[in-house]
Amino acid sequence: MNPELRHLAERRRRLVARSAAQRIALARDVEPLRAPLALADQGLAVLRYVRHHPALIAGAALLLAVLRPRLTGRWLRRGWVIWQVGRTLRSGVR
Repeated sequence: MNPELRHLAERRRRLVARSAAQRIALARDVEPLRAPLALADQGLAVLRYVRHHPALIAGAALLLAVLRPRLTGRWLRRGWVIWQVGRTLRSGVR
C-alpha cells in the first residue's frame, strides 16, 4: 500500500472513531431533554388535531355554556383574545 493511501486510511479510522465518540456524547447530552420534548410533541399533536376538527371547539364551548353559564362569558373573552393573537402572529409570519 502506498504511503498516501495508508495516511488516508489512518485518517479515516481516526475520523470514524471521533464520530462515534461524538454520537455517544450527543446522545448522553440530549437524554435529559427527551421527556420535555415528548410532552411538547404531544401538545403539538393535540393542537394539530383540534385545528383539523374545529367542531370540537364549538362542542366544547356549547358544553361549557350549558354546564357553567357564568364562566362562558369569561372563556369566550379569553378565546377571542387567543384567536386575535393567533391571527396577528399568523399574518406577521407570512
